[in-house]
Amino acid sequence: MAETTVEADLTITVITTAPIAGQKPGTSGLRKKTKEFMGENYLANYVQSVLNTLIQSQVPVDGGTLVVSGDGRFWNPEAIQIIIKMAFAVGVKSVWCGTDGLLSTPATSAVIRCRGDGFVPFGGFICSASHNPGGIDDDFGIKYNCENGGPSPEKMTDLMVEWTAKLTELKFCDKLPDFDLSKPMTYKLGDTGKSVVVFDCVEDHCNLLAKCFDFDSIKGLIARDDFTMTFDCMSGVQGPYAKGIVEGVLGAPAGSVKNGVPLPDFGGPSSAWHGHADPNLTYAVELVAEMGLNKEGNKIETGKPIPSFGAAADGDADRNMILGSQFFISPSDSLAMIVANADLIPQFKAGLKGCARSMPTSGAVDIVASAKGLDCFEVPTGWKFFGNLMDSGTSYFPDKKTYTPFICGEESFGTGADHVREKDGMWAVLAWLQILAKKTEAAGKLVSAEDVANDHWKTYGRNYYARYDYEGVDKPKAEEMMKQMADLSGTLVGKELGGMKVKTNDVFEYVDPVDGSVSKNQGIRFIFEDASRIIFRLSGTGVAGATVRLYLEKYEPASGNLNQHQFEVVKPLAEIALELSQLATFTGRDTPTVIT
Repeated sequence: MAETTVEADLTITVITTAPIAGQKPGTSGLRKKTKEFMGENYLANYVQSVLNTLIQSQVPVDGGTLVVSGDGRFWNPEAIQIIIKMAFAVGVKSVWCGTDGLLSTPATSAVIRCRGDGFVPFGGFICSASHNPGGIDDDFGIKYNCENGGPSPEKMTDLMVEWTAKLTELKFCDKLPDFDLSKPMTYKLGDTGKSVVVFDCVEDHCNLLAKCFDFDSIKGLIARDDFTMTFDCMSGVQGPYAKGIVEGVLGAPAGSVKNGVPLPDFGGPSSAWHGHADPNLTYAVELVAEMGLNKEGNKIETGKPIPSFGAAADGDADRNMILGSQFFISPSDSLAMIVANADLIPQFKAGLKGCARSMPTSGAVDIVASAKGLDCFEVPTGWKFFGNLMDSGTSYFPDKKTYTPFICGEESFGTGADHVREKDGMWAVLAWLQILAKKTEAAGKLVSAEDVANDHWKTYGRNYYARYDYEGVDKPKAEEMMKQMADLSGTLVGKELGGMKVKTNDVFEYVDPVDGSVSKNQGIRFIFEDASRIIFRLSGTGVAGATVRLYLEKYEPASGNLNQHQFEVVKPLAEIALELSQLATFTGRDTPTVIT
């Protein structure tokens, strides 16, 4: 890599500040409106609080290496330069950045874990609000990932929040210039021994994924005359990765990657998805239509050939959506099907040991795990809860059981494994391509995503599933609704609702089997004796108002009717849920914003 030396005045400027209210991170970091982050000291206050927490926790910040990049949304470049100046002010020796300040969330984890000799950085800042819209009038976010490449645990974020409430000063090396992040380069800061290293944003993630999969096998699938694919990056950060890996390394034809240039507003209001880079049936409208479906998942005529395989990514590329020709694979099913076919993926050639799902995710993976004798866990929503399970039995928790190799996922279009400590949209897409490639080789003819799904349901049964999102509702009213349901805990057991007998109604609480930590108030559960479920949660990833999420699940055994439309099957459950919650009364909403 090229090197250059820049004049560097590392004089530290100390600025007086005061606490700013509301800087408590949610399940995926701190997210607010962009203009709020751009306000005086808002970003700096939070970054300083994180840095102070790390120093207090004896993380080797002084003389250490820090990763700083983001998903390319509006104000990312300015935020990265601010963080660089603050990092050197607390003694950081080297700051690593992806080209153009870009790193997908899973790639950031890969860089922390794998770049150089591996586990070089003490952590990293990711400037992202994930699938939330970008732009000056929309959302910005930031989160800190630890030395294992995963999100900060609650005990650390609690300390960060404490610092935000007592912060009195900020430290900057504000005489440093802004650094050109447009090309790989090592900037040596005079003779101080300090540096800013800019590297190709794709290379580390690509190198790691090449160890997980049989790229030659996937190349063979992609080269078939009867196989075509499309990958919609929705103008988010996945674009460079999809072009570099899917078109570049794996040989998909140019143009297979759609909307592959990262934009600060993810396409903005003029795009078909209105800048909401969220890979689901509602927002990924161009991909869904190209694959011959409408937003309800029903087949439509396109007037042109439909690709064999389709995928989409969100703003920071940790989420994914998988489609076959006129066929939608739900995220819950995707997780279960990858686990069921893990033996086809080289990453798991030694055998899969464990798997996990977030509580609202359907129980489809539980059925597979039971059949295969795998440890299976139900955790709260938030990828950080998978981290301890993946680190169990390692140097972090040497006295605990080892569950890796490990696969995990969420109904919110997040899937991943223990190669990194984040959900990984590119990994999920490649996992599907690998399964299709190996099954196609074995069958001597093209095997589709629909074929894989049908075979799976015939073996394990089908968990019909849907999620209703009610976005931007009045937060106090939503909290009042949740409280009245929580107050019903245990009182409905044995009663019949809609002809189904209630087995459990409670507030989900999780005791971490690795570190013993307890997470309370993680969602309202109504579970029936036939394994049907109704779940309510308030989302922690929104910025304006609250998002009420309603999850509906109905199990059909392998001997039952497996070819119904999932949204129709769960409608009776929705009627019960709306009556139990009195959602319309509390929120004024008669219909969900999104069904997926």
